[in-house]
Amino acid sequence: PPPAVGQRRGLADVKMAKGAPDPVARINAAQTDDAKAYVPLGPDEFKASFDKEEHVRRAWEHWEALGSPRWIMAPMVDQSELAFRMMGRKYDCDLCYTPMLHSKIFVEAPKYRKEYLTTIPEDRPLVVQFCANNPATVLQAARHVTDKCDAVDLNFGCPQDIARRGKYGAFLMDDPHRVHDLILTLKEGLGGFPVWIKMRVFDDTSKTVDFARMAEAAGASVVCVHGRTRQQKGNRAGPADWAKVRAVKAALSVPVICNGGVETLADAERCLAESGCDAVMSANGLLARPGLFSGRPIDPVDAAREYLDYAIEFKAHPRMIRPHIFCMMLPMIKHRPDLMARLGRVSIDK
Repeated sequence: PPPAVGQRRGLADVKMAKGAPDPVARINAAQTDDAKAYVPLGPDEFKASFDKEEHVRRAWEHWEALGSPRWIMAPMVDQSELAFRMMGRKYDCDLCYTPMLHSKIFVEAPKYRKEYLTTIPEDRPLVVQFCANNPATVLQAARHVTDKCDAVDLNFGCPQDIARRGKYGAFLMDDPHRVHDLILTLKEGLGGFPVWIKMRVFDDTSKTVDFARMAEAAGASVVCVHGRTRQQKGNRAGPADWAKVRAVKAALSVPVICNGGVETLADAERCLAESGCDAVMSANGLLARPGLFSGRPIDPVDAAREYLDYAIEFKAHPRMIRPHIFCMMLPMIKHRPDLMARLGRVSIDK
């Protein structure tokens, strides 16, 4: 089976670095070491054995079994947790992603699995997202979650410096052989369980399309495309390029999701029309306006109070709560630096 792809190169016995300055540094150290433990093969050496037409047929059957979702909550670190997912579902999110999970730590640390992946039967359809750079490791991680979700997603979209240092996310788009091996290992190692990916665009449209085609050929059942390059982030994000996403949709045979630039329901409907995609994903828009996809305006104070009810019911970790409240309340307090400072000092205890 595909796990041997990683094993034949020798998996390092990666341990959390002693004396690391913070948990993020320890996690990144583990992920970086895991990348070094695997030498990519690519499609010439690690060939797909599945039937392509059957793959496409099953991808669409699964998509339709999920209800042909249109409105999707994006994976957001510490922000698409169970409490916020359940609030989003109330306001017409058809499908939700978990926060990005670090595959190496997920395999090694039961406490991490318990804290970072919480769900209930009503929390469906659900996609669990992993960042990864070693096929054997992410296969082990995925096997922990196939009974808790509807698909496993690989993150090739995170543009942050932490992803560059950890050798994952959008920075793997420069290593297509590794990306191919990651997708195909899950495709063949999970016995047909759906494997999705989330990617960004390149400056060059044809390069973007080629990458998406490679992912589909390696076994991706759904491709989500963020219409920004990895350089477009933070205050320099700029508009999403839905035309590039439309080019991907035209080139692929499996469902395609468009992400980026969706702040309102009108944006979402325009995104569907202009990209031609099968669904639209939102992250920041939902954080500020949880009712975005419903089209129902919610007073920021009411939204914050409602989220707190969900946070209490589903025992959201304290570190997740304050950012949600801040995002929902920002329209009311952005011109009040005194209130922003007070909210920044609030301590939330378990």
